[in-house]
Amino acid sequence: MGPEKMFILTGWPKDYNIVAASLNQWWKFDNISPGLLHEKLEGDPMADPELCFSAFYEGELVGLLFAVRRDIREQALGYVKLMGVHRGWRRKGIGTALYQQAEKALAAKGAGVIRLYDVPLNYFMPGIDPRYTPALCFAWKMGFLQFGEAVNMVSDLIPLDLDTSSEEKNLEKQRITIRRADPEDKPALLELLSADWQLWIHEVEMAFRDDPPSVHIAFTGNILRAFSVHNGNNKGTGWFGPMGTHTALRGKGVGSILLKRCLEDMRQQGHQRAIIPWVAPIAFYAHHVNARIDRVFWRMEKVLKTNITKWSQ
Repeated sequence: MGPEKMFILTGWPKDYNIVAASLNQWWKFDNISPGLLHEKLEGDPMADPELCFSAFYEGELVGLLFAVRRDIREQALGYVKLMGVHRGWRRKGIGTALYQQAEKALAAKGAGVIRLYDVPLNYFMPGIDPRYTPALCFAWKMGFLQFGEAVNMVSDLIPLDLDTSSEEKNLEKQRITIRRADPEDKPALLELLSADWQLWIHEVEMAFRDDPPSVHIAFTGNILRAFSVHNGNNKGTGWFGPMGTHTALRGKGVGSILLKRCLEDMRQQGHQRAIIPWVAPIAFYAHHVNARIDRVFWRMEKVLKTNITKWSQ
């Protein structure tokens, strides 16, 4: 391949249909719609067209890399959010050229660490699925190291008993009420999130865009103490979360009720399964909604500057 015939353009794709169709041909274990691709690129809360790179060979799209910059807990982080290379054009330097250009741009924007895929606020997958062996080898070649894992679980919705009416009546005796959120509840919920769950604010705001909101909340008296959300990320694909419960309400069964309310929403919308991403309490989901581990992702990072202290979320 003559280098003069391959060139890289910076900026948003002109045709999301073409790019989505290309990625779906290049990827083996994932699919993305044009609308979801737009959500991941221009729909990112910190979208930057200077970090979107498309590789062409004689006018044919042969590679794509989209990166973002985040300031997370006073750390300047860069992320490769999406990447793909045409199967017929791998091992020809296209992926390397795309990544090197992205790394240079992220470094120029102040990033000291680059991670792969596990992008807080808006992400497609929480790391590299190691079944993408060529991608994993490429990451190692570019200098990335694994620092953790993320787990996605799935719950089959059709057979589940998601009725929570009796549990909710019992909680009402303790002045704990649970209901779907109204748009007027958004300020109180954002205030709750601002204390401990700031990284979830964007996903909650996305869920509030639905009519009715894809948000369920719990109160002690008049104080909002817990929430659960679905359709806040990767919209339309049956994703659950995030969910959080204030310490004052933990251990009372509120979390399981909020979870089941969201899953019942999804079932009513026609989803046959719920995806529960980036899971920490595996046993909780397995117990309450028969969830099982579906995919495991490796979290990878590369430190660009020696004076940056390595940090893991």
